[in-house]
Amino acid sequence: MKKDVDAQIPNYSNLQSKLLCILHSVTLHADPETDEVYAQMTLQPVPSFDKEALLRSDLSMKINKPQTQFFCKTLTASDTSTHGGFSVPRRAAEKIFPPLDFSMQPPVQELVARDLHDTQWTFRHIYRGQPKRHLLTTGWSLFVSGKKLFAGDAVLFIRDENQQLLLGIRRANRQPANLSSSVLSSDSMHIGILAAAAHAAANNSPFTVFYNPRASPSEFVIPLAKYYKAVCSNQISLGMRFRMMFETEESGTRRYMGTVTGISDLDPVNWKNSQWRNLQVGWDESTGGERRTRVSVWEIEPVTAPFFICPTPPFYRPKRPRQPGMLGTLNRFD
Repeated sequence: MKKDVDAQIPNYSNLQSKLLCILHSVTLHADPETDEVYAQMTLQPVPSFDKEALLRSDLSMKINKPQTQFFCKTLTASDTSTHGGFSVPRRAAEKIFPPLDFSMQPPVQELVARDLHDTQWTFRHIYRGQPKRHLLTTGWSLFVSGKKLFAGDAVLFIRDENQQLLLGIRRANRQPANLSSSVLSSDSMHIGILAAAAHAAANNSPFTVFYNPRASPSEFVIPLAKYYKAVCSNQISLGMRFRMMFETEESGTRRYMGTVTGISDLDPVNWKNSQWRNLQVGWDESTGGERRTRVSVWEIEPVTAPFFICPTPPFYRPKRPRQPGMLGTLNRFD
């Protein structure tokens, strides 16, 4: 949550600060009124006897897995005008939209996209003008009025792994995001997410978490590859300079420079050595919105990143090769 909780947190002796899980599913939802997007994730704790096998299988890294293609654009006054259309950056149109037939004059096609409420929107995609540019015309004004969009809001187009075109929005000048009432009434929130995780860890059963990037100060479900890349590549020290990406009020992104001013556990009693928000930082700029004074190592990008040899994780003990001289591929942290 955005506010740090001062209340006493129950102590779950079997729940460690880091819980290795298999991600079973991710489902995106959108608030019916605001279209604010949040994710529902089902996680399965990995039994201790399976951890070594899981980590040995390339540390479950899926770095080379094809990524979902998307682009996000902050709307201009022209984009939201009732007489205009939506101007799409050329590279974004070529990456996300089906290819146009340039033998036609002008090149034009019909695009069909769905939002997270499963509502279908149809747009006319045309390549015209001087200089020529990609535009969404017919159907765009209906979308703008239907979603009550204004300049400064952002529109997101996604081409998913099934080649479906998805559509979402992010509003500017927003109020602090609240989780949907459907989230608050779910079982995992009712009994407490820590209790749900502790029960799942003890019984090797799945549990559900809900994540809203605008309601949480830091990521708390971290891809294993991202985690190990951060802890193995970044040798954190006091005075270290770094960059960090932040979302701006206009739904864009910007990197800010900062300095590590301290290293300490956020909650040394309940979550010792957790590494979550254990870096105390100071920022070069004091304006441009509030920025957290505590961040996690996987959120930052050191200005200088020399090569460090990553130690073997404490719960990962690969066996020696049986034949002398045989090349092993167990320690794959690069």
